[in-house]
Amino acid sequence: MARDYYEILGVSRDSSKEEIKRAYRRLARKYHPDVNKEPGAEERFKEINRAYEVLSDSELKARYDRFGEAGLGGAAAAASGFQDFAGMGGFADIFESFFTNFAGVGAGYGRSRNGPVRGDDLRFDLKLEFLEAIFGGEKQIRISHLEVCNVCGGSGAKPGTEVKICPTCGGAGQVRRATRTPFGNFTQVSVCPTCGGSGQVLEEPCYNCNGEGLAQTTKKLRINIPAGVDSGTRLRVSGEGDAGRRGGPPGDLYVYLFVEPDPDFQRDGLTILSEVRVSYLQAILGAKVSVPTLDSKAGLEEEVELTIPAGSQPGTVLTLEGKGVPRIGNPMSRGDHKITLVVEIPTRISSEERELLLRLAELHGERINKRDGFLGGLLRGLAQMPGNREREEE
Repeated sequence: MARDYYEILGVSRDSSKEEIKRAYRRLARKYHPDVNKEPGAEERFKEINRAYEVLSDSELKARYDRFGEAGLGGAAAAASGFQDFAGMGGFADIFESFFTNFAGVGAGYGRSRNGPVRGDDLRFDLKLEFLEAIFGGEKQIRISHLEVCNVCGGSGAKPGTEVKICPTCGGAGQVRRATRTPFGNFTQVSVCPTCGGSGQVLEEPCYNCNGEGLAQTTKKLRINIPAGVDSGTRLRVSGEGDAGRRGGPPGDLYVYLFVEPDPDFQRDGLTILSEVRVSYLQAILGAKVSVPTLDSKAGLEEEVELTIPAGSQPGTVLTLEGKGVPRIGNPMSRGDHKITLVVEIPTRISSEERELLLRLAELHGERINKRDGFLGGLLRGLAQMPGNREREEE
């Protein structure tokens, strides 16, 4: 039995679209095959993608909530009294779909199913570097899709040959068989076995597309990546899916983005998070230090001079306003860059430094172990603070 989509994403049924999106991004980063090499990670990643595709679409989500998995295959539409008539070729076909299956009714409305058919949509997964997602730009990709055959022009017939009306159904695309029963005469309508419902047959199929009218080709595309995208963002490229049949419009290409992590920065929505290491003296006395930003790492500006206030504590967060992630659609509006201070405590000091620190400890009335090879109780306590303990172990 298929797992519940809400359970897969770890969200409740009343979760907002933003909550569903955040849950998807978190899981996509964790289980992406390029990041997670554990057995089963790829299948889990596919599950997560399928769940997000359904729950992020208001219409699909409503059908899933009402009918479950069955509602996504058309069962929900039938059960609710509606039917999807996309691609049926207009009102006459809809009329026929209701009435030609009944005895004698609609017998004069037969019509071939050879109208234009829209091409299929395609999906392409694109990996971006962290800064590419932040600042956007242009990416070139290669896709394989169906295009109208350049030999037969989409007719499916070998050049110099003809497309003829099907001799079995006379171009209707359907065959009817009358059956006499004790209750009267009934007419059964079925798809023509000769032409498959198209109403036409090829004198000789095209050698390039084997009579399909479409051929598989690979092409290069340039995709414009907006600034501020993140893992899970979906871009729609109109008309770049598979070509339509019998003159139908092409489908669309959907590009799903996956962003690689960065060693220096983390992202939380529009906010960028990073750390800066300072000495205990800089934290006590205050200082000015140069820190990397998104712009400096991208080569757009120099590193920013950050002011460390005197008396700063380990874990203090300082903010660079407007140095975060650009807002999609409005790159002039940006989030903030929050920098956490990590205070470094030295593990070895010179004798002169030790004497100065001992005098400082005495001025503050600190009780210390003078035989310690380190700085005594004051600095020993600082060294045990989160972040500094890891530094000492290194």
